[in-house]
Amino acid sequence: MQLSQFTDYALRTLILTALNADRRTTIDEVATAYGISKDHVRKVVHQLTRLGFLQATRGRGGGIRLGMPADRIRVGDVVRGTETTFAMAECLRPGSCGPDAGPGGGGCPIDGACRLTGMLRGAAEAFLAELDRHSLADVTANRAALLERLAPAA
Repeated sequence: MQLSQFTDYALRTLILTALNADRRTTIDEVATAYGISKDHVRKVVHQLTRLGFLQATRGRGGGIRLGMPADRIRVGDVVRGTETTFAMAECLRPGSCGPDAGPGGGGCPIDGACRLTGMLRGAAEAFLAELDRHSLADVTANRAALLERLAPAA
């Protein structure tokens, strides 16, 4: 399983914001710290704000802060909120196989007889369950080392 670039950027944005808990973090700081375009960071911040993980303040002196304590932000919830699909194979995509497949949908000919779909679905659920065990506070527990590596931005 591979996370999208959007989710990667979302997690990185939350990490830097958590490290700067005593002040607002700017989109410019996030973009500079990770070498990401400001446009990408803006989109990520918009989604994270919509989901309640961040609070954003516009204008001079504005920036972003965590929308809740870091120990309440579950990594699994962030991934669920930023990933568009957990379909590791075509058979997990809605409407691609089985009775709800579209016309000429090129569905899998062994759908319904193969047990791989259930195994992949279980693997995705286990993956998310593991991420649910960890909070943003866990991710940023090595604060000193993180700040050292992000020194110009933090």
